Amino acid sequence: MALKTLSTFLSPLSLPHHFTNLNPKFLNIYTKPTLLICKSTRSHTQCKKPVPDPQFTISEPDGVGAAAPTRGDRFLEHQQVSDAAKSVFKESKKKKTKKENIVKVNTVFTSCYGCGAPLQTSESDAPGFVDSETYELKKKHHQLRTVLCGRCRLLSHGHMITAVGGNGGYAGGKQFVTADELREKLFHLRHEKALIVKLVDIVDFNGSFLARVRDLAGANPIILVVTKVDLLPKDTDFNCVGDWVVEATAKKKLNVLSVHLTSSKSLVGIAGVASEIHKQKKGRDVYILGSANVGKSAFISALLKMMAERDPAAAAAQRYKPIQSAVPGTTLGPIQIDAFLGGGKIFDTPGVHLHHRQAAVVHSEDLPALAPQSRLRGQSLPNAQVASENGLAGKLKDGGLNRLSIFWGGLVRIDMLKVLPQTCLTFYGPKALQIHLVPTDQADEFYRKELGDLLTPPTGKQKAKEWRGLEIERQLKIKYDDAERPASDVAISGLGWITIEPSRKPIGTSDINSEETDKELHLAVHVPKPVEIFVRPPMPVGKGGAKWYQYRELTENEEEVRPKWHF
Repeated sequence: MALKTLSTFLSPLSLPHHFTNLNPKFLNIYTKPTLLICKSTRSHTQCKKPVPDPQFTISEPDGVGAAAPTRGDRFLEHQQVSDAAKSVFKESKKKKTKKENIVKVNTVFTSCYGCGAPLQTSESDAPGFVDSETYELKKKHHQLRTVLCGRCRLLSHGHMITAVGGNGGYAGGKQFVTADELREKLFHLRHEKALIVKLVDIVDFNGSFLARVRDLAGANPIILVVTKVDLLPKDTDFNCVGDWVVEATAKKKLNVLSVHLTSSKSLVGIAGVASEIHKQKKGRDVYILGSANVGKSAFISALLKMMAERDPAAAAAQRYKPIQSAVPGTTLGPIQIDAFLGGGKIFDTPGVHLHHRQAAVVHSEDLPALAPQSRLRGQSLPNAQVASENGLAGKLKDGGLNRLSIFWGGLVRIDMLKVLPQTCLTFYGPKALQIHLVPTDQADEFYRKELGDLLTPPTGKQKAKEWRGLEIERQLKIKYDDAERPASDVAISGLGWITIEPSRKPIGTSDINSEETDKELHLAVHVPKPVEIFVRPPMPVGKGGAKWYQYRELTENEEEVRPKWHF
């Protein structure tokens, strides 16, 4: 009876149904009777364990439950392995030419906490460099995550050190990494389940929006954060601005959960973003995404400061924050920040370099001139002071701005081809860019003569010789229905915008002869190649913005799906 029972147990017919298709070799290993007498007839060293068929080999998991790696960990590991592989490939190429030049890549893939570049000890001019003594000491005490590379130390003291080449019209110093390589570090993100916090600069809303953000974020939900709202003109009604931003965002057809108007400097709106992140995180890692120089590092610093009031993990993370700098490409790799006590991470990602912004064409030393440092104050033309400085006061009285050209520094030229006598242009952008007015027939000669001197940037005659000039000309025909309201904005990517008013008259008065105009203004805008020009609905800023801005009537369906804005 016992023998019969044993034979029944060993029979493959009695195995569960999901084992019936195993190959015969696997089954024979476990049914040989010699296995039962292995201990008594052979020595321990002679006995060999059966080797399972490779098709049934299952890799051990890294952990389960709390020990399991998060998607953010896998994302970071993917980027670190990719960086290490490129460094090893670079090292192998150098060995063939000069064996003495060997790039030392640390095996633990530790990166600088300031910029995310892999730490290395061989190239002193490259990102991630740390002297060998400091590196070995920190490695011995397991403190490599607290190391700041030499480039970041200089950036933190105001030095303009570029590390991204192949971006637009300037080399930008020694080219250690290209803009395309930085973008590649973000492609893996679309395959992750993550919460995206996307930053947009209100001063350069169209230029910094990332038109192809869906290629990077995939179908992941997005919290849209509009930065630097403290730079908008005084007395701006943020109810109007918030509605204007949502209107512009809705046309992009993205999965936007909410819109937040913020200032990293004054912490306005940051608490609302922190609350929204905690609400929408749902176990996912958080990725801060945006174009280069949009203010990601400053935003993360403000966010950690706000979160630190309630979360000790965020308070501890404040000690090692990403570096803030005016140089595009400060962050060169994903930076992991343990900011949540309950688990989950924030990742600061490399800025997306956009070739169509002004920062891509000017020299690195002129970059600070493009960044507004204080509240914007619109400069309007016609302007008596500007006209008198250029000797054109009488000409403005006769025909307004017609047949005149306006230079906005050395970066923008606007030819007024056909406008109303009362047409007014208001410039919102960096104060460092001066406005000059000249007759259109003298504009070319004036530009050649004054570039690098009166017309800056580029700053200095030496840089002016290398400057390629204003190669792009775009003819604009701006239509309007109501001459008493601004017709549109002309936004210059990476610089600011110009509000076009058909007639500068107080709201409610009208003395314009409708027979004199066909409701259309003709302008020609010149910019460096490949800077983009956007024509958009006017942004309601300043005291008068609330008077002329009109809210659009929404349908019930639009009310439901339209993201809410917060300030």
